[in-house]
Amino acid sequence: MTAILLVRLSAMGDVVMASSLLSRLRRRYPTARIVWLAQPEVASLLQHHPALDAVVVWPRQQWLQLWQRRHYRQLWREVLALRQRLRNEHFDLAIDLQGLLKSGLLLWLSGAKRRIGLGSREGSGRLMSEVIQRIPDDPGFGSEYRQLARHLGATDTNFFPELILLDADRESIRAQLATVDAASGYVVFAPFTTRPQKHWLIDRWIALGEQLQQRYALRCVVLGGPTDQDQGQALATAIGASAINLAGATTLREAAAAIASARLLIGVDTGLTHMALGFSTPSIALFGATRPYLESGSEEAVICYHQHTCSPCRRRPSCDGRFDCMADISVAEVLKNVESLL
Repeated sequence: MTAILLVRLSAMGDVVMASSLLSRLRRRYPTARIVWLAQPEVASLLQHHPALDAVVVWPRQQWLQLWQRRHYRQLWREVLALRQRLRNEHFDLAIDLQGLLKSGLLLWLSGAKRRIGLGSREGSGRLMSEVIQRIPDDPGFGSEYRQLARHLGATDTNFFPELILLDADRESIRAQLATVDAASGYVVFAPFTTRPQKHWLIDRWIALGEQLQQRYALRCVVLGGPTDQDQGQALATAIGASAINLAGATTLREAAAAIASARLLIGVDTGLTHMALGFSTPSIALFGATRPYLESGSEEAVICYHQHTCSPCRRRPSCDGRFDCMADISVAEVLKNVESLL
């Protein structure tokens, strides 16, 4: 039996997009054992997927703490234990979906003879038996993962995230949104990321939330991570009493369930925004400093993006904090797209 290892450790948005590969790999290798190696904070998104046989967790933070405390022997034992855990699987094929040195090293530990690196950098290509170079400026959703699917002889059509929800996930978020009128529904706001150059102006989120309430009776549900809790509350308070702040109050799976049941999602370049494509939830993505895709493949998804000579700047903004590419997206533009979707 063929055994396949996938390595995509983080981040949430990339794991969401890479999940699009799973059913295609299962159809390409119907009898294979397929295992995914990921960090704890995103591992829950992969659980319960019928195409996956196991999710192995890499405890990155634990290893980092052992290193910082100079507990080198214990760290070495942890490395050897993971190495043995991976080698016990007898992988025939291992695929580094992340392309970094850390992901390449972990993949190399597996002992797989065929090791494919997707866009390998930081020297990780030397650990691979073959490297697939990413096609630059491909506008399609999950372009690099579609490229890998083709390389392996799998299909790359109807390429959307695959996230599996349980009844418990749906019931939990339903309880947290018990005050929402089922008839009018709610819109999810996903305004936060770890990089400020991806953010839309806060006053526009407020104005948009007010307009959605007035025009469509849509309540705003703000989602985000634990570090976004205070910002989420400030945004919800500014929008008005109808807004609900769930930033930092849900698990990733509960957040996904909230998106799956929403009438609409509006968000910046973050994993929560990409999730909407997997649930066929109408969505509006606000891209600027980054634009992971310009063609979603879905008629229910709209991308607001204004090209500048400096965009996408990714991690190197050159506009002195103005973030002109995001400032160019107006409330009126977003509302026009809301009207077309609803």
